Amino acid sequence: MRDLRQWPASLVRLLRRHRDPVVVQALRSTVAATVAYVIAKRLSPEPAPLTAPLTALLVVQVTLFATLKTSIRRVNSVLAGVLVAIAFSQLVGLTWWSLALVILAGLGVGHLVRVDEFVAEVAISAMLVLGVTSVGSTAWARIVETVIGAVVGMGCNLLLAPPVWTEEAGESIEGLARRMRRLMLHMGEEAADGVSVARAAARLHEARRLDHAIADVDAALRQAEDSLRLNPRVREGLLTRVVLRTGLDTLEICTVVLRVLSRTFADLAKQRAPQPLFSPQTAPLVQQLLSEISDAVVSYAVLVTTDVRLSAESAEERLAAELRQASATRDKLAQLLLREVQQDTGHWHLLGAVLTEVNRILDEMDIEHRTNRLLEELDRLTRERRERMPRLARIGERLGVPARGPR
Repeated sequence: MRDLRQWPASLVRLLRRHRDPVVVQALRSTVAATVAYVIAKRLSPEPAPLTAPLTALLVVQVTLFATLKTSIRRVNSVLAGVLVAIAFSQLVGLTWWSLALVILAGLGVGHLVRVDEFVAEVAISAMLVLGVTSVGSTAWARIVETVIGAVVGMGCNLLLAPPVWTEEAGESIEGLARRMRRLMLHMGEEAADGVSVARAAARLHEARRLDHAIADVDAALRQAEDSLRLNPRVREGLLTRVVLRTGLDTLEICTVVLRVLSRTFADLAKQRAPQPLFSPQTAPLVQQLLSEISDAVVSYAVLVTTDVRLSAESAEERLAAELRQASATRDKLAQLLLREVQQDTGHWHLLGAVLTEVNRILDEMDIEHRTNRLLEELDRLTRERRERMPRLARIGERLGVPARGPR
């Protein structure tokens, strides 16, 4: 298959549109609601069994894991509401004060059974069932329709397999890395050419805005993590989740350090104005170092978003080479800054802070450091799974299932 970049732009947009969350959700919800209504018409005693398509609409989510979780909560909420209505129907009819008691009891029971966002559904189900004459038949019909809707929703997600959102999460992570790269390149250029106090403050504000980008990437990554859970199309789902999550954590730490570095540059600009931030001998090396680190940040993002089933050796080798080059440049810069501090002791703390912050970014992206973090996180998740489901873990060990290979 040809690279998508060689295809017409309109065709590329059409091919990618089917993975859009809005399109995926609309298609799956429509199919599930329609099928649920058709089945409920045959099984439910109600002439218009709209609870089934309503349930299907509510339980069908973008990911299989979210659908399963929502289905269980939805069915539990309806069953709890029906039981509340049956209990009240044996004692009182439908009056304003009994309705108030049913709503209050339904909301209380909803919190007790922990149906989360479906707490109101408990009270709604209780009201609908209590408001009819034949409580027994209506209660049974509502339960049947709810189960039909939930089952159809789950079946729809199995037949219309939900997409795996790791590609979108990877694009978000790489987008964050490229924003960091642009900021570092601008900081390096201004350190070499000279920067005003106002411009340095603007770069600091730009670094602070990266926090919003972190929140957006985290939301995309959470969706990707949900799409990997209980998905039969996914192999090594746990490893993929851990790689992406630890990769984002590292970039988030680098973002914080970059913000501190931009603050150091702003403080230098204030104290050394109208002089440049660094001496003529040091400034070009600062620009080179920031350029090399920015390239390494992008390479790190590419490495963590590489499909774990494919070979990531080339991406890792490229990152290692860029980190070695940046470390060599850092060592040269350290020697020049030491001479500069000896000549001008007034700004030693800020010049030393520049080296400290650069070292922190390089250490966070170190290959060995990344490997250790991955192993620690995998061991922690595996240990938690064994503690949470000890019987399943023992069965897996007897069957020869590797401890670090759950989906």
